[in-house]
Amino acid sequence: MRAHIVIAHPEPKSYNAHLASVAKHALERQGAEVTVSDLYAMNFDPLERASHYSAQNDPSRFDVQAEQRHASAHATVPPDVAAEIARLDQADLLILQYPMWWHLPPAMLKGWIDRVFIYGDVYTSKQRFENGRYVGKRAMLSVTVGTSAATYAHNGRSGDIDLLLWPVNFSLAYVGYGVLQPFVAYGVEAGLRYSDEATVGARLKQIEVDWSARLADLANSPTIPFNTMAHWGTDGHITADAPVYSPFVRRIRSLDLE
Repeated sequence: MRAHIVIAHPEPKSYNAHLASVAKHALERQGAEVTVSDLYAMNFDPLERASHYSAQNDPSRFDVQAEQRHASAHATVPPDVAAEIARLDQADLLILQYPMWWHLPPAMLKGWIDRVFIYGDVYTSKQRFENGRYVGKRAMLSVTVGTSAATYAHNGRSGDIDLLLWPVNFSLAYVGYGVLQPFVAYGVEAGLRYSDEATVGARLKQIEVDWSARLADLANSPTIPFNTMAHWGTDGHITADAPVYSPFVRRIRSLDLE
């Protein structure tokens, strides 16, 4: 097996960086080949812009999708993006490691998705979901949050963690990945050091143990269900006989209209 880990945290001594290292060693112990993209260390540019494209289709205005498609068709995809796509192509498993900042991934990771999931090479209207480039590959999120699991329950003050993570998981499903249930490290507050007092160190150590155990049992890790293109009608709405997997996709009942 080959795995690729993308980490988005500006501090190389952060607990996120530590969890990425734990994942790398845990997977290597299973015989996997592991590559890592540390986006901050790489100085990856998360901002999509015209200057990334050496041979623009229309220099008079920057149409993101049009330029991405043009670059894909003419083998002029920006080198940093092409390198990331190559790593994804080689990997059977993708892990995105990041902290939740303001209920979202860091802008660095969002920019990586904006640029690397490029229109043309990675997805098109016909190449997505069950026809996506990465069908047959798996992906999962490993996320740190600052408060307890209780606060991220369906009725918690921080919001339902499954809903908060849905947009990133959906983006992975959109390009074809089978998306595994996420690993969430709770109570990892900003500034918390791995070597802090014994109780904190013990708690963080348990997270590490749980993460390693999760990676050792990937074969039994459940996937998150998503609707496929076959579930949508020509009007773009879910068909009457299709399953519904998320509150983000719902049917309006007659009761709701009363």
